Amino acid sequence: MYPSHRPRRLRRTPAVRRLVAETSVEPRHLVLPMFVREGLAEPVEISSMPGVVHHSRDTLRRAASEAVAAGVGGLMLFGVPAEHDATGSGAVDPDGILNTGLRDLAAEVGDATVIMADTCLDEFTDHGHCGVLDEDGVVDNDRTLQVYGEMAVAQAEAGAHVISPSGMMDGQVGVIRESLDVTGFEDTSILAYSAKYASAFYGPFREAVDSQLSGDRNTYQQDPANGREGLREADLDLAEGADMVMVKPAMSYLDVLRDVAGLADVPVAAYQVSGEYAMIEAAVARGWLDRKRTVQETLTSIRRAGADVVLTYWATEAAQWYRESLGIR
Repeated sequence: MYPSHRPRRLRRTPAVRRLVAETSVEPRHLVLPMFVREGLAEPVEISSMPGVVHHSRDTLRRAASEAVAAGVGGLMLFGVPAEHDATGSGAVDPDGILNTGLRDLAAEVGDATVIMADTCLDEFTDHGHCGVLDEDGVVDNDRTLQVYGEMAVAQAEAGAHVISPSGMMDGQVGVIRESLDVTGFEDTSILAYSAKYASAFYGPFREAVDSQLSGDRNTYQQDPANGREGLREADLDLAEGADMVMVKPAMSYLDVLRDVAGLADVPVAAYQVSGEYAMIEAAVARGWLDRKRTVQETLTSIRRAGADVVLTYWATEAAQWYRESLGIR
């Protein structure tokens, strides 16, 4: 008359639940995306991403030190220039805002964390696309690869430990690997945005990088309907020498993340993107969700699906929560 199997026995107390937990999130698993904007003296909040700011060079350094003190695994830097042009020339300029910001981070935190650089042209072009356009206004894959190679070398010279191509150009990992190797940066790693989807969840990010985009990116980012294609992209990036691969966005693509994690023999990252951040913060602001529990649940779900590394705008705060739960101050 009574059940012979009682799974609830392993849920009775916090200590029991902690003992048998299958998935954990630690500060080292988290990477903080950061934005440094040219010409700022003080940080400016991004209106669609409450709590996230455009940093000045000074506040970038302070926020980086805070993140490192909290134990985050890495920092992913995006640059927001004052001027844009057709070829995104600011991306390869050693004195451009992204490369200057990378040097600032290297001077501030050195090897105490992993400094990652976003390697894409969309922040720097006056058309907002991730590559150079041909005479018909179409992204020219192979001309763009040449610029990516130059950009990667400039970022490595500025102090980036990890180059992170996110433009979804065919062959980008191979060209970047060759460019780094022939210029003496054989030890600089590549985190490939392998399965990057043409997602509606990037909306707030457009504001964050002052995007000049006209049109869409459907001809180079992946169709949200396709899962197997994400595996093919990851497989190609691995063959070209990627040291890590990424799925982006995270929460709507946990199935793809699981499949990529099963395929890859390198660490797998997932990016909890701006729209995922914004919708949770909006619901919290209306009193509909408990903020800490919701954030932690989403991070756990991304780890459970197979991510070794999670890029999230909550990285510093979440790292502090996890340290406190372990009694670490």
